[in-house]
Amino acid sequence: MAHASEGDATMAGIMMRSSAFNDHDLLPARFSREGGNISPPLEWSQVPDGATELLLLVEDPDAGRTPFLHWLVTGIRPVSGGLAEGAVPEGAREWPNGFGDVGWGGPQPPRGDDPHRYFFRLYALDGPLELPAAPQADDVHRAVAGHEVASGTMVGRFSR
Repeated sequence: MAHASEGDATMAGIMMRSSAFNDHDLLPARFSREGGNISPPLEWSQVPDGATELLLLVEDPDAGRTPFLHWLVTGIRPVSGGLAEGAVPEGAREWPNGFGDVGWGGPQPPRGDDPHRYFFRLYALDGPLELPAAPQADDVHRAVAGHEVASGTMVGRFSR
């Protein structure tokens, strides 16, 4: 279990942490596409009262010209406090990832690359967003603009 001083990451209000990895540390292999493809547990706090829903976006900006979408979850209740390993909160919706599958798509950077960074971004929103059927990370960023009440970010790294 990460200690608060080493595993917390704060950005614009929401505190994020994981019992599986610390901010900017390597992600355990069981979360990778080849190692089990299980989504990591996440916890958050300090979600503002004005939030009507949370959105979780996991993206790899090191994958190429545009960030690669590894996970998108919308409709998360603001009082949820987090999600368990391999699970999403009741009522939340998982979207297609960059691999074309619905749900978590674990890290799978090219062999020999320096560790890629995986940004776990949690947005507190003032309402549901309009998204295309298979959104890319940039689509999500555009949709979030103007609807973000607060956010938090945590980064994991992974290489093969």
